[in-house]
Amino acid sequence: MSSRYDKEPIVAIRGREDEAWEGYEAIGRELAAAVKRLGKKKTVVVLECYPGVRQEEIIAGCRQSLESVTIVQAEEAALAPDEVDRKVERYLTDDRVFGYMAPFQIEEFYDPERIDVLRSRIDAAGDGIVLAVGFGASLIARGDLFLYADLARWEIQQRYRSKELGNWRAGRREDDILRLYKRGFFFEWRMADRLKKKRLGEIDYYLDTNVKDSPKMVTRQALFDGMAQAASRPFRLVPYFDPGVWGGTWLEERIDLPKREHPYAWGFDGVPEENSLYFQYGPVRLELPAINLVFFRSIQLLGEKVYARFGAEFPIRFDFLDTIGGQPLSLQVHPTTEYIRDRFGMHYTQDESYYILDAVPGAQVYLGLQENVSPEEMMTDLRKAQEGGYSFPAEKYINTYPAAKHDHFLIPAGTVHCSAPGCMVLEISATPYIFTFKLWDWDRLGLDGKPRPVHLEHGEQVIRWDRTSPWIEAECANRIEPIGEGAGWKEERTGLHELEFIETRRHWFSEPVVHTQNGSVHMLNLIEGEEATVESPDGAFEPFVVRYAETFIVPASVTSYTIRPSGPSEGKTVGTIKAYVRA
Repeated sequence: MSSRYDKEPIVAIRGREDEAWEGYEAIGRELAAAVKRLGKKKTVVVLECYPGVRQEEIIAGCRQSLESVTIVQAEEAALAPDEVDRKVERYLTDDRVFGYMAPFQIEEFYDPERIDVLRSRIDAAGDGIVLAVGFGASLIARGDLFLYADLARWEIQQRYRSKELGNWRAGRREDDILRLYKRGFFFEWRMADRLKKKRLGEIDYYLDTNVKDSPKMVTRQALFDGMAQAASRPFRLVPYFDPGVWGGTWLEERIDLPKREHPYAWGFDGVPEENSLYFQYGPVRLELPAINLVFFRSIQLLGEKVYARFGAEFPIRFDFLDTIGGQPLSLQVHPTTEYIRDRFGMHYTQDESYYILDAVPGAQVYLGLQENVSPEEMMTDLRKAQEGGYSFPAEKYINTYPAAKHDHFLIPAGTVHCSAPGCMVLEISATPYIFTFKLWDWDRLGLDGKPRPVHLEHGEQVIRWDRTSPWIEAECANRIEPIGEGAGWKEERTGLHELEFIETRRHWFSEPVVHTQNGSVHMLNLIEGEEATVESPDGAFEPFVVRYAETFIVPASVTSYTIRPSGPSEGKTVGTIKAYVRA
């Protein structure tokens, strides 16, 4: 049976169908018309770019579709790569994975004298179009027309992997994907996002550059109206799936993914910092980073209380971890709040949980420590294992618990854990998702043939040695509490732990269930049943259909909504799990 899981969900944007263009020819015609409307002999067009945009492709497209174009590349005024490296060095550290959140503004990486040279070049240019392009172009000129070229984080990572793209203004070309990602995560993207927040509301046009030689463009008004429409209804992010050394078979089989040389380990369909949104404007499908919605519709999406607490960050994430037919995850621990703040510059940590979406007989999870474990002995064995020639005896130190479908294991930061083979995990967690301290990786190499990074020096500092069997069994393993029940429905509290800021509620229902707003954005997944429909009691949004295993978001602006079994699930009992930020 083929999967009904929608791998390309769209948000249909109404009323702006005539403000979207696809391809350089159509985009060129619109820009030429905009230039003509200005009625100037010389028109300065500024194209601000997110790091990683294919600038040469855009320049070539503009030369083909516009007349008399003079190009000014803004990054000629940027600091030399070795100067950039020196400024950011202390924030990147020598570690392959971890750095410290860098506080830079883009102005700090541009030379004022070189900027003046480029401005003089613009002033001296003859009649026609002068295109100032690059990451930082808006520092050179504000222009008569202002465009912003964007792309998604996942696409940037694909360009890293293919070696098409290196880091911005880096002194040496880096081949290690972990170091490329680290520099992007801790430095480039933070700085670029600060600039985007300042500039996007000023632009005339927004350019989607995710697909090679196939740009899409919308007006600023269409973009912001699209975000307002999305933040007033349920929607899904565009999922992506990635192979890993411990990957299993469930994702490939149940979501109908193409076969890969290495099996799929991860599925991401609930991580706004990484996922995209598809906005459909008539025949044009625009892809934009979902984080844009978080930045520019913060209160509408997140809720006033969540925004006051976290700022323009989406604090919840859902993702899949597939070990069915695969291998165990790395034995790991997440940092305490104090540690992540002091060492990495994050203000909250990666508390999480494992919701078992599916499992095979005999599946297990590792969670917490055995009674009377000696920290010195355990760390000695972990170090011996890291040196090679010795396998860490995980069962000697770590609890194992049977894992069955719909079990829920809570994992407050500081708790040692991992999934054994045989689990399809829906991981529900706080968003700082790269801060995993691996303690043991089961004697294996990564897909790149290199040892996967292990961080015993960090892990030792944050392990809660008091989280042993009695505490885990009382606090973290299937703490399911009935909340309410009626004809055709039942609500349960499944976690997360009281030390964590995320609340999760599970509903089983064969009749419509009413959900009301509680001051927080809601993130949900259809954990049982083929299909359900989300509806507005007062018709505020169109009915929204979700299918098994799909994650979806209901913005805080939606005051109430109902979910009912539909399609092949009509009349049957289905299940959802919902996460939100506790008041």
